[in-house]
Amino acid sequence: MSPHDATRPLAGLKGALRYVRAYRDHVFVVKVGGEVVADAHGLDQVAAQIGLLSSLSIRIVVVHGGGPQATALSRRLGQEPEIVAGRRVTDDAALEVAKMVFSGTVNLELLCALRRHGVQPVGMSGVDADRMERAARRDLRGDLGLPPGTPLVGDVAAFGWHKAQEVLVEAWPLLLREVPDAHLALIGDGECRPAVEDLARRLGLLGTRVHFLGFRDDVPEVMGSLDLFAMPSVLEGLCTSALDAQAAGVPVVASAVGGLVEAVADGETGLLVPPRDPPALAAAMARILRDRDLGRRFSEAGRVRVRERFSVKAMVGGSRAVYGRMLRGEPVAPVPGDPGPGAPPGGAA
Repeated sequence: MSPHDATRPLAGLKGALRYVRAYRDHVFVVKVGGEVVADAHGLDQVAAQIGLLSSLSIRIVVVHGGGPQATALSRRLGQEPEIVAGRRVTDDAALEVAKMVFSGTVNLELLCALRRHGVQPVGMSGVDADRMERAARRDLRGDLGLPPGTPLVGDVAAFGWHKAQEVLVEAWPLLLREVPDAHLALIGDGECRPAVEDLARRLGLLGTRVHFLGFRDDVPEVMGSLDLFAMPSVLEGLCTSALDAQAAGVPVVASAVGGLVEAVADGETGLLVPPRDPPALAAAMARILRDRDLGRRFSEAGRVRVRERFSVKAMVGGSRAVYGRMLRGEPVAPVPGDPGPGAPPGGAA
């Protein structure tokens, strides 16, 4: 190596320092397409660059696509996506698929890639609070042949390893000791469903107390009939299903992981428990099911909180406010203790 070659990296670093100083504490929005997320090597390279920028105190907000993934899942579910002039027609069925993909699979893959490179990201999504509130209510108990008033807990999620529905099934015998007539409805599909069904069968719960309902496009209509929503994930983004439940006035019990810590206000809109802890999960569910006044307080508080902080309107307003501050050269960090409706957190999202 010549002396000139040896000094080249140092010269490059000196040149980069000027930009680091200029853009430190600034916020940049990076769009990652669904094709990139689907390419493991490409996603890793993007995540590495974002990790480098984050380590230099350059704040990154990541927005992502997921069109190819949404199309693939739709076809696996027997739904051919309708594309007009290059744009996806979003009916109710397509919207449910999009939620599973964009705020679920794609968001999770991006979060995992960023964490591998030292970034502590939070996945953020908005929910249509108006749609959940105005949806025509239909009691899911009728579909299950259950009498009115039967305690009913639900989980709406793709069956992936990170959703950990098996923990919920393992908690069910413990819950039945406290609430003997409780039933569980698991809505969704995925590669881990057969294993969870087999667990329910071995515990004598399949079809008697634990019901696997598969993919449904009427979640807004039946969500409000639940007494409780449970989300036992071991890794999670923001989890729009938990937000949907609260928007519908349903209290939530969830694992204290990832964005669930922000989506569910512990002791205010629901209860948070340690991940992979069936006894703690069962105890929290029993507490809400047995104390109807507590459940009602959580229900009312959850509906208000989602509308104020996590609705599409709040998210759009918060994002526009951030972009406005950026364009004016103003700091974008929220005032401590007052993040404002829909304001995205620091770090990658």
